Parts: sequence; structure tokens; C-alpha cells
Amino acid sequence: MTLTAPRAEQQRAASATSDVPPKRSWRHRLSRFDQNASPYFYISPFFLLFGLVGLFPLLYTVWVAVHEWDLLKGEGDFVGFGNFVEILGDAMFWNSIGNTLSIFLLSAIPQLAVALVIAYLLDRGLRAPTFWRMSVLIPFVVTPVAVAIIFSSIFNEADGLANNLLNLIGIADQEWKHNTALSHIAIAVMVNFRWTGYNALILLAAMQAVPRDLYESAALDGAGAARRFFSITIPTIRPTLIFVIITATIGGLQIFAEPRLFDVSTAGGIGGSDRQFQTTVLFLWELAFFRRNLGEASAVAILLFLLIVGIGVINFLISRRISTGDAPKRNRAARRRARTVDTAAASAAAGTTLATTTEENAR
Repeated sequence: MTLTAPRAEQQRAASATSDVPPKRSWRHRLSRFDQNASPYFYISPFFLLFGLVGLFPLLYTVWVAVHEWDLLKGEGDFVGFGNFVEILGDAMFWNSIGNTLSIFLLSAIPQLAVALVIAYLLDRGLRAPTFWRMSVLIPFVVTPVAVAIIFSSIFNEADGLANNLLNLIGIADQEWKHNTALSHIAIAVMVNFRWTGYNALILLAAMQAVPRDLYESAALDGAGAARRFFSITIPTIRPTLIFVIITATIGGLQIFAEPRLFDVSTAGGIGGSDRQFQTTVLFLWELAFFRRNLGEASAVAILLFLLIVGIGVINFLISRRISTGDAPKRNRAARRRARTVDTAAASAAAGTTLATTTEENAR
């Protein structure tokens, strides 16, 4: 059946008119601009504040690190990597790196393990849950200076609580502030006391988001509490666990207040009489405010930043290997083959549909 000429002209005119986009009013354009630009305006204060108090000091530290820079006299000659060469050849710097890593390992590993256990216990439905949650958070509320002073008294070599308790079981007094290993353990205890409860509450929030039917199904299948913890809880809270590990790494490698106030009897508080617990930040502080060498102090800050980034990346890569309980990821070749098969199946389905439609139209 053919169309009449007037009707065909009307359809051609209608199609030509439909191809022309309608003219949008300024209100519509303003609304579209507001919809597209508003998210960037909302997040811009964070980036402006970060640039002011984060990025600018970091870049300025790099500028100071490549100059001779006295605390009182100010900027000196450009030395390039000279400050870095001096620091890397300084035995005190490597001593501070070793002390920092030792205290970090003694504090971070037990801290995260105990935080996981505490979070799991709090997630089991204890009575008065608010009381227990507030209790584990109390050490974090106490200021680091107060914690350091209290534990400095506990580990006092003359009449401290730690030695008195050891005397009760027949162990002689220990040199908590002069022995390198014991001083690292004492400082790690301070760090764990303050941060374990904080990390436990973060992990608890993640555990409470785990669907309870997973635990019920596992219990019906005969899985015990330990099996449910390692096969369901740990894989499910992996993103939060990675976050806690990275933040603990950053905080552990930047430790300052605890070793600074652990033994105030030493001159300047630079990490013990023989620098046996001088951390990298303490060494940086000594360079800047005792030796007045801001150039080398800034070089230490840059090297510490690179160390934190390196260890953080290593921790992230190790943490990613925690199983999520999902199907294993296919490699690139398998994914390419799967896409090829899916494309072929979609083409075959489209061809079948087209053939069916043509046949129906012919009928």
C-alpha cells in the first residue's frame, strides 16, 4: 500500500522538524550546569585545604632539602642532593631507622592482632555493649603525653611497677631505659595501649556490616567459631583491614611523643643516653632544633616519607592476598576469550532475532 503525496509530505516535514533539537531555555542550561558542577564545588574545600596545609608544606620541604638552611640564618646555598648524601652516610640516621622499624614491628603486629580479637568479641553480642566499647576507647582519649609519663613511671628502673611485678616472681630488675630491646618493648607497649582500642572499634564497625545469614549458613554446615572467623569475617572486612594496616604503618613509622618522653632524664630527650631508642622523627627533631640544620632535617623528612610509602605499598600488596571468598579472578587471556565468546553469542542471538522478525513480517 502506497502513501498519498500529501501524507508523505507531512511525514517528511515532521521527520525534518524532529531532527532539529529544541531550543533550551537559560533555566534549563543553568540547571544542567548546576547538576554537573555542584559535586566539584562540594569537594573543592577539601582539596583547597589539602593544598594549603598538605601539598605546599611537602613541596616546600623538598625546596629546603636541596639547600643549606640554618634555623636562624635562613636559606643558604643550593646543594642539590648534598644533604641526602650526608644523611645517608650518617650512622645515626641508620640507627634511627633500625630503632623505628623495631618499635614499629613490636607495636603494629600485636596491636592489630589484639584489635581483631577484641572487635570479634564485641561483635558476639556481649551484655552492655556500649560500656565495653567506651572502655576500649578510653586509652585513645588520654593524651599521648600523659600516657608517656605514666608508662615512663611504670618502667622506671629504680622503683617502677614493672620491675616490682618481676621481683614477685623472682626476676631481677631490668634496665628498661638502657637496654635497647627492652626499651623498644616498653615503648611498643605504650603505643599498643593507646591505639588498640581505636583500631578495634573501626574493625568492629566493619564486622557488624557482615550479613548474619552467612554465619548461620556456616554454622548449619558445621563450621566452628574459628573457621567462621577466618573464612567469613576476615575476607569480608578486607577493605577495612587494609585501611587499618596502612594507618597503623603510617603512625608507627612517625612515632615521636612516646620515645621523646620515655626517658626525660637524658639531655635533650633525643632517644636515650646511647640513642638506643631514638626514632627517625626524633633524629629529625634533633637536626632541626639542636643542630639548627633544616636542610638535612628536611632531607630526613623526605627519606622517611619514601620509607613510609614503600612499606605502605608492601603492606597493601600483602593484604590484597587475603581471600574475599569470591571466585578467583581470571587472567587477561581468559577474560579475552570470555569476551569473544560473549560477543559471538550476542551476535548469534541478534541474527536469530532478526531472522525471526523478518519471517514474521513476511507472513
